[in-house]
Amino acid sequence: MSTTAPYGSHNSLTVDVVGAALVDDLARPTRLLAARRTEPSALAGGWELPGGKVDPGESEEQALHRELAEELGVRVRLGERLTGPLPDGRWPLGADYAMAVWLAEVTEGTPEPLEDHDLLAWAGAETLYAVEWLPADLPIVRAVEPLLAR
Repeated sequence: MSTTAPYGSHNSLTVDVVGAALVDDLARPTRLLAARRTEPSALAGGWELPGGKVDPGESEEQALHRELAEELGVRVRLGERLTGPLPDGRWPLGADYAMAVWLAEVTEGTPEPLEDHDLLAWAGAETLYAVEWLPADLPIVRAVEPLLAR
């Protein structure tokens, strides 16, 4: 049973978003998956963590599983939630969006850029900043960096 509150339970002025810091191994991660956006045009070409909006009636965890299946064609196991700087532990994504982020590992399928992305890249500690992360995702990537085994 999920302990996460359903959609709309946070600040009503904020759109609830979920994201995955998708790593190759939850126990000893060495790589993080980056996804290059194709839209909207303001974000196209920037790299981000996969995820998306929480639909009405969904828990955050349900939304994340759905988004990863739609965007990447994978099933995942969720690990720990990465605590962000907002009072509720989420990460700010501009004035109107806040994202809850979990570490996650693929349990079924191979990630493919099916929706919203045109390219995926696995980045290790040495190559983590070889892609141009979207500014809102950069603090989350920095939080994951110390977890990556060198």
